[in-house]
Amino acid sequence: MENLKDKKILIVDDEQEIRIMIERFLRTDGFFRIYTAADCASALSIYHANNPDIVILDVMLPDGDGFSLLSSIRQFSDTPVLFLSARGEDEDRLLGLGLGADDYMVKPFLPRELVLRLMAILKRVYSSSVAERLSIFKLGEQIVDLESAVVHRGQKEMPLTAKEHAILVKLYENQGRIITNDALCQAVWGDDSYGLENTLMVHIRRIREKIELDPSKPIHLLTFRGLGYKLLVKEIY
Repeated sequence: MENLKDKKILIVDDEQEIRIMIERFLRTDGFFRIYTAADCASALSIYHANNPDIVILDVMLPDGDGFSLLSSIRQFSDTPVLFLSARGEDEDRLLGLGLGADDYMVKPFLPRELVLRLMAILKRVYSSSVAERLSIFKLGEQIVDLESAVVHRGQKEMPLTAKEHAILVKLYENQGRIITNDALCQAVWGDDSYGLENTLMVHIRRIREKIELDPSKPIHLLTFRGLGYKLLVKEIY
């Protein structure tokens, strides 16, 4: 799955305490690209300047309401929106959802539930589109087809094992970034991944034999000792 914690979040709420609390919980959970606004006007200005990936939106705002702000956003964007409001009446929920909101939470709320609902929306909206982009990419003379789990080099086809495939998917989804040994082991073996770093190294070596012309001098799958590995991709189909 793509690193959804990189997504940009806009929090729109007229209560400063609520904005601070939500931002604190999101940052604790790993989000870092967070913008805040206290009214409709500043929210639209921040939106146009930063193009957020999701909006957490209060209904009651000093210069309008969240419903009208959502209608304005929907004129030029399908950005997912999660309503957060003290107004919990059924008609308000239905109005918000009918305008195209992705979820509606009522204050007071559990911060952890907010984070979970936010992640659910991000996964639903963005993970499938990312998966579509994962299918085929080129590493030098090699073409990697993740959908078919095959590496092509000229007329030669080299199938990827299930674990090699899982490692490459994780690296590709985070291409250009160092992925720690622990994160790669978790992606392959789940919660039972403790102590498998040496086994991971074996799989990395076998992957390099398929994607590198000279596995002893890799230029696509790089090692960062004590940290992890990075995949460099230049051409995507």
